[in-house]
Amino acid sequence: MEKAKVYFTKDLTSNRLIDIYKKLGKELKGNVAVKIHSGEPGGNHYLKPDFMKPLVDLINGTIVECNTAYGGMRMNTEDHKRTLEEHGFTKIAKVDIMDEVGELELPVKNGKHLNVNYVGSHFKNYDSLLVLSHFKGHAMGGFGGALKNTSIGIASSGGKMWIHTAGKTKELGNFDVCFETPQDDFLESMAEAASTIMDYEKENIVFINVMYNLSIDCDCDSDPAAPEMKDIGILASLDPVALDQACVDFIYNSEDPGKTSLIHRMEEKNAIHILEEASRLGIGTREYELIDID
Repeated sequence: MEKAKVYFTKDLTSNRLIDIYKKLGKELKGNVAVKIHSGEPGGNHYLKPDFMKPLVDLINGTIVECNTAYGGMRMNTEDHKRTLEEHGFTKIAKVDIMDEVGELELPVKNGKHLNVNYVGSHFKNYDSLLVLSHFKGHAMGGFGGALKNTSIGIASSGGKMWIHTAGKTKELGNFDVCFETPQDDFLESMAEAASTIMDYEKENIVFINVMYNLSIDCDCDSDPAAPEMKDIGILASLDPVALDQACVDFIYNSEDPGKTSLIHRMEEKNAIHILEEASRLGIGTREYELIDID
């Protein structure tokens, strides 16, 4: 597989977000879903609506999310919609909780753990997809970027449990099974779930990662650790594996001493394994050409 193109800008502005999308040369058409992270109330590191609004307007996108599998203000549709409103997303675009009414089953090919991925039923209503991710650490995955946002992010609430338990249960609240699941099995299941989205969307999907507020914790945390690293910039690619790999490399290659905690978080969770498995599944390649657009 030839090297993937990954575009980069250190300029964290709405205009540059549009520029980097255009560099991909892939016009998203039809009914466009924009998968973001709505952010758990209490936390404030998620990508802000005003930052993404010009790009969402450009592609006439609908902001999409799915409910969580754990307690909080995003576990059911009513609370999740309220969170999206309070965080300002409903002011900039239409908003859709994709698992508000049921699930859609997507087959997994060549999986070690999953034979099906459960996503929100509304997913079928969209013709193309922008996965707009805040790259940061994650308490369970080590890091969260394009692959996590494509897998866990698009999974229904029960589908999230299915991934977390490597295909053992969809029962909400059964966290004992989550914590008993071997870490690599969980990471492999995330890669398997991401592969179903790629198979479904085929060529109608693009990925953008924003590397700012680089906490060791996810936006799903209501009290995340303060970022210790300086912001890095925006990266974009048609290949989610190359994109996440480039973000990981930016962290390791940084001269910022604040990177230590984030690297520790990634290594204690063997986070790199999701890239290894995604590459094995043919989702993308870890080899890339970095193209600075500044």
